[in-house]
Amino acid sequence: MATHGKRYRKIREQAPAGVLELADAVAFVKRNATAKFDETVELGLRLGLDTTKSDNVVRGTVSLPHGTGRKVRVLVFASGPQAEEAKKAGADTVGGDELIEKVRGGWTEFDVAIATPEAMQEVRKLGRVLGPRGLMPNPKTGTVTDDVASAVRASKAGRVEFRMDKNGNVNVPCGKCSFEPASIAENVNMVVAAVLAEKPAGAKGQYIKAATLSSTMGVGVGLAVRE
Repeated sequence: MATHGKRYRKIREQAPAGVLELADAVAFVKRNATAKFDETVELGLRLGLDTTKSDNVVRGTVSLPHGTGRKVRVLVFASGPQAEEAKKAGADTVGGDELIEKVRGGWTEFDVAIATPEAMQEVRKLGRVLGPRGLMPNPKTGTVTDDVASAVRASKAGRVEFRMDKNGNVNVPCGKCSFEPASIAENVNMVVAAVLAEKPAGAKGQYIKAATLSSTMGVGVGLAVRE
């Protein structure tokens, strides 16, 4: 069980018990981010879905208007002209069979993996390495594509992937605490809209049951979300 310090406990005691409007939640998170580094603002959503049903899957991407505030390391599985296009677009690591073997050996020093459809024939065999880390390229999220240059630029510019875990939770970074409040709020609204757009057709009842806004090391507060 994690043990929090005196400062954290003091902030938690002062945290509002109910849910806050977005502007107030952002203000609280920024005011109480006390780490010695620029903390990430994180949005947590609890979805009211039956996670045992295969059609209740929520996964997608969203382009944050103000980015994530951090450098995104992009890897591309490609060869030939597409590999050159990926490099010109700013990919950090590009390769084919040799890169696949490197990743198969456990190397995962990247944040986003993109692959051409041709490369996916071998990349899909990396499921045990990439799957648990949420790094497996997927056509639905735009990371399996022949247009690797556009995918690289989108990832570098602030496109993030989100996916529901086995407990029905979705957690998405929405910028840094150093961002202006309005920028954080716009990013949060964009994420909420993207998750709402992925609501399964057969979902019943309340879709977003709860929302929390927090910083990396900070105290989370309830956030009012309207469907």
